[in-house]
Amino acid sequence: MKAQVIAVSLCAALSAVSFPAGAKGCAKGAVVGGVGGHVAGHHGLLGAAAGCAIGRHQAKKAAKREQQQQEMNNTSNTSGNATTNTTHSGNKS
Repeated sequence: MKAQVIAVSLCAALSAVSFPAGAKGCAKGAVVGGVGGHVAGHHGLLGAAAGCAIGRHQAKKAAKREQQQQEMNNTSNTSGNATTNTTHSGNKS
């Protein structure tokens, strides 16, 4: 019981500290992995570490996919704008 109180207190203290989110996907993956590891045999820390690694991997894949889509959109927009801009005046000679 004493170990659980210390663990909860440590988690509360660490969550109160603000730090820049440099590893996208790590926090969500760590929470999911920690809960899964705890349920699967009281290996919450191991599950949190694995969840963080998997979350970062998934976030990197999503960012790469998004960047490729933006590049595809940019190239299709520039090649599709090959129309000439002509002005028509109403004066006929």
